[in-house]
Amino acid sequence: MKVKLTLLSLTLIAASILMCAISGAAQMRVAVAGPRPFEPAEELLYEAEFSRALLRKLDIADFRLTATRVPPTVNNTATTSGLPYTLQFTGEAKSKGFFSRLFNIHFLERVISIVEPGSFTVQNTKRLDEQGSRVRSSEAVYDQPNGTVVWTERDPKNPTREPRVLSATFKGQVQDVISAIYFLRTQPLESGRTFEIPITDAGRVYQVPVRVMEKRRLKSVLGRVEVLRLDVELFGPKGMIDTAGRFNIWMTADQRHIPVRAKIKNEFGTFDIKLKKIIQNPTQK
Repeated sequence: MKVKLTLLSLTLIAASILMCAISGAAQMRVAVAGPRPFEPAEELLYEAEFSRALLRKLDIADFRLTATRVPPTVNNTATTSGLPYTLQFTGEAKSKGFFSRLFNIHFLERVISIVEPGSFTVQNTKRLDEQGSRVRSSEAVYDQPNGTVVWTERDPKNPTREPRVLSATFKGQVQDVISAIYFLRTQPLESGRTFEIPITDAGRVYQVPVRVMEKRRLKSVLGRVEVLRLDVELFGPKGMIDTAGRFNIWMTADQRHIPVRAKIKNEFGTFDIKLKKIIQNPTQK
């Protein structure tokens, strides 16, 4: 369901998308020197509300974004930077509350992204998508030297069913819907800058335009903080979501670039996603 993907994506894609006036992905800078704001580990907890006509601010889902370091042998990946770890980003969206009971909508979506920390390019993406009784699992494997990605989707409830396989090509750096959020957090963001970021999803590669808009103060769980609004063109005939809609993200204007809020407006209504809690260096389980 593409609407739900957008939620996950931006709450994640919550930053999944932002940057500076650069004409090509190969020119984008990655902040390697010095500590990144989400390392060695970080957990961000969000809550999503839905509004439409007489339905006002119904809690519909919880979101969780987790960043951590893992050994470079995880998922058969290896680093090219010589660093003794890879980065693992996990995004999870889970339905909850009255909305779920009223419309009998139950979903769980989990995306795990493995990223090479030097080039900050995604190497492996695993996704679990549960919608009621329907379950799908998928994996995208990236061949960075040859610029190819192969995406395979399976039905865990019917292992004899033929898997769905798609492939695509890309140049330079590439992100998925989760790694893009963290990649953007490493970038210099200033009002007036525009750019495109290549994002892969379900075996396709999209060039997603991003505009960094005005700076303002916003009330959040972090207090009243200075934020930048980013307009991300996820919707449209050539977008990741082939319908009319609008997607905005607000990130702190400091070096941490924490996504504190995201808003999605489309034909279904308005989805408002707000940061509720941040845990720096959570205890590893």
